[in-house]
Amino acid sequence: MQPVPFGKTGLLSPPLIFGSTALGNLFQVFSDESKLAVMRAIFAQLPKPVVIDSAGKYGAGLALEVMGNCLRELGVPNDEVIISNKLAWLRAPLQTPEPTFEPGAWFGLQHDAVQAISYSGIRQCFEQGLELLGGGYSTQLISVHDPDEYLDAAQSPDDRKRRFDDILGAYAALREIKAAGAAKGIGVGAKNWRSIQEIAAQVELDWVMFANSYTLYSHPADLLAFMDSLHEKGVAIINSAVFNAGFLTGGAFFNYVRLDPKNPRHAEKFAWRERFFALCAEHGQKPAEVCIQFGRSHPGIVALALSTSKPQRVKANVEAMAVEIPGSFWKALQQAGLLAADHPYMA
Repeated sequence: MQPVPFGKTGLLSPPLIFGSTALGNLFQVFSDESKLAVMRAIFAQLPKPVVIDSAGKYGAGLALEVMGNCLRELGVPNDEVIISNKLAWLRAPLQTPEPTFEPGAWFGLQHDAVQAISYSGIRQCFEQGLELLGGGYSTQLISVHDPDEYLDAAQSPDDRKRRFDDILGAYAALREIKAAGAAKGIGVGAKNWRSIQEIAAQVELDWVMFANSYTLYSHPADLLAFMDSLHEKGVAIINSAVFNAGFLTGGAFFNYVRLDPKNPRHAEKFAWRERFFALCAEHGQKPAEVCIQFGRSHPGIVALALSTSKPQRVKANVEAMAVEIPGSFWKALQQAGLLAADHPYMA
């Protein structure tokens, strides 16, 4: 697994990026020992510099805090790690039984988080991120996190315009940080790729991160066309949540929402997964490997961001990146209606 150019940033990145949600206790509490073991595994398995994707939203800053502690304990030099910090949330005091910023997703937290998307808010997020990491480490990739959620909360067209102006102000702050030499690349991370498209029309981006967007389950033609345009401009694409937050490999959550097999509204997704699993078993394929190979199939994708809470899974993810899925299986998926018949990037 050789590092590849990361768009126009001048950085090199392995084609596999470590997502740090488990360091922030996504869906359950993980021990400090297990988090350190995962961090040790990624530095043992991936070429340097290792890229770690994080955000102030991950455990209300816990992921950044744990990451910095682990890096120091492992003795990782600053030049062997590239940290991406998606900015939009500030750590705040916890004043309720559970955090309010994303109920039901994060566990065992001692802090809450508040959204801060604006010129001044993003600068605060950037500085707080460095404080949480602790001494010796910097963030070379910076972005606005979940601008789609911020826009979706608008109460009126005027409110939405104001919120989009806040986002543009946030990018003015990011440009200043980059111009000062404190970061190498400006990007955006969002679950709704349409918001990335809207921002990219007005902001010069070095990279983008799609979440839950380009997956085996969902890969619309208009998204492909947008990805083609980004690739032509030299904008690096990171693809994340290629399992739709774990559902495509057997998890209970689809795009971070728990599904109920008894709920008629969720029946189609469970039926899709059952057909997918059956086809994988028939052809001797592993669902995770299929999802990973599909998730990196577009030529504009420079890296996948995969999260795990298990050290042994790091090695499995690295090995899955090298797996070749036979063309006959992709054709079988198309015939079963599980892959778009006109998808251009599979054999």
